[in-house]
Amino acid sequence: MNKRRQKKLARRLVQAVMFGEVREVDALLRAGADPDGRDAGGTTPLYAASVHGATDKVRRLLAAGASPDTESGHGDQGTPLCGAACWGHVETVRALLEHGADPNLREDQGTGWSPLRWARNGPHQETVDALLAAGAREHETAG
Repeated sequence: MNKRRQKKLARRLVQAVMFGEVREVDALLRAGADPDGRDAGGTTPLYAASVHGATDKVRRLLAAGASPDTESGHGDQGTPLCGAACWGHVETVRALLEHGADPNLREDQGTGWSPLRWARNGPHQETVDALLAAGAREHETAG
C-alpha cells in the first residue's frame, strides 16, 4: 500500500474512533488501516479512542495489533493509558491493562505524569483502584 493511501487511512481511522461508529472502525481496519498509524498531528487511533472512553473501539484497535504503550502526538498528548486515566474512563483503562499497557509508564518519554497521577488528579477513585490493582506504584513525577 502506498504512503499516500496509508496516510489517508490513518487520518480516517483517527476520525472514526472519535466521531464514527464501530462498524466504520472495523471497515477501515479491514481496508488496511494501520492500528498504530498517525494522523497529520501525530495522534494515534488508540490514544484518540482512549481519551474519548470508547472502550469498544479501543478493544478493536488492540485486537488489530495497536501497541497499548505508544505515545501519541508531538509532545502534546501522551499514552493511551494516561489519556483514559486522566478522564476517569475506567473500562477503557481496564481494557488497556488487559492488553499489556504498563501502569507505570509515564508520558513525555518517561518525564511526565504517570497514569496513576492523572487518575488521582481527576479525581477518579475507581480508576485509581484499577491502576493500583494492576501494579501501579506511587513515585515522584515531573510537573
